[in-house]
Amino acid sequence: MELLILVPKISNRLFYIFELIFKDLICVEYKITTDSEAFAAYDGPKFSYGNNKINDELFQKASRLLFERNIHDIQDSDLRIIDFKDMKAIFPVYNDKSMFPFDPFAASFFLVSRYEEYLPHVCDKYNRYQAKDSILFKMNMLERPLVNIWAKEIGERLKEAFPKLVFKKKTFTFIPTYDVDAAWAYKNKGLFRISAAFFRDLLNLDFEEIKTRWQVLTGKRKDPFDTFDFQIQLQKELDLHPVYFILCGGYDLNDKNISLRNVDFQNLIKRLGDYADVGIHPSFASYLNTNKMRDEITDLSKVLNSWITKSRQHFLRLNLPSSYQKLIELDITDDYTMGYASQAGFRAGIASTFKFFDLTQDAITKLNIHPFAVMDGTLRDYLNLNEEESLKKVKNLITEVKRVNGTFILLWHNETLSDEKRWTGWVALYREILNFALDKE
Repeated sequence: MELLILVPKISNRLFYIFELIFKDLICVEYKITTDSEAFAAYDGPKFSYGNNKINDELFQKASRLLFERNIHDIQDSDLRIIDFKDMKAIFPVYNDKSMFPFDPFAASFFLVSRYEEYLPHVCDKYNRYQAKDSILFKMNMLERPLVNIWAKEIGERLKEAFPKLVFKKKTFTFIPTYDVDAAWAYKNKGLFRISAAFFRDLLNLDFEEIKTRWQVLTGKRKDPFDTFDFQIQLQKELDLHPVYFILCGGYDLNDKNISLRNVDFQNLIKRLGDYADVGIHPSFASYLNTNKMRDEITDLSKVLNSWITKSRQHFLRLNLPSSYQKLIELDITDDYTMGYASQAGFRAGIASTFKFFDLTQDAITKLNIHPFAVMDGTLRDYLNLNEEESLKKVKNLITEVKRVNGTFILLWHNETLSDEKRWTGWVALYREILNFALDKE
């Protein structure tokens, strides 16, 4: 038995968001129709989405957004924030016969398409869209996966009206990911970089740093950033399935990993590839530069002897739609950049994988977007949280995702697990996060 939905017109936007909500999130079989007579004759579960209710069916008042093709400033009335149960909502509708006092389909599309990022905005110093400008931040809802929650509400309403309607069960998924911006703190940097570092430390009279650097380079101490044995141990112990993103662009102000020509670095990448999926971490310098990004992907693919299909932008630099269009051009199928550096939470309002919808082309693309919920640097550097405060925030985020059986993606760095200097105490924090996510407390 499938759900029949009557709509005034089937647009690309409408088809996209219905697929996401009904097929991917609610997991129910459905069909869309514009035939009101066939809809009236159908004796199975059904509801209408449009301007007016037909008969006595379930009805959701529609906003205009899903029936448009152009990109324009959204009216203030559509972005007016209203209260809905214990949360907030946008795209309010005024019809007492409507299932909800807002249009959850238009609101969800606005969020997951990142519509607001196509509109004029002021970027930060790294040319990134700023979290504080997002509607979710203004709603104080950035740390709740509203699209998943709204989808769950739709599902509950349908279950109540149609008890025989079948919904497939979804389960919570946890995916740890690592960005390898610098595989080693001291080793394999090359003679020039090592000499320059010693000279800098000497000028700063930082004798402790000189001592540590010398001990690592002479093999008397393990490089603090080399935490990969520990990560692999965790994978085996907890049955984790992480994804690694390797920065392998040329050395630059904001790209300071080891040269990919280094044999030790190549061996490390191959070893990580034996235990986990490996993707490209396109360099700061390759931002919106297709040729440079292609070279980096090709070089990493040669090391692994397989084509790279996953990516996450270095510094989380993302320009819509250009960044995603270039990834598609380079045969990247899965991107993990969707999230903010400055804030924890759900940039697209969702804690599930979704297809990138290109608003400029009015088209669903083949690129899968995997939004992450929180990054280590966000907690410590942007939000200035200690370990206890960080753990509380991450637990709250995980709890939100578990409630909707979504996917929680964590962004961590290998140096965070050094348990030294600014990251002292963060290994214990990481273990607690893993235990909570995996229900091993």
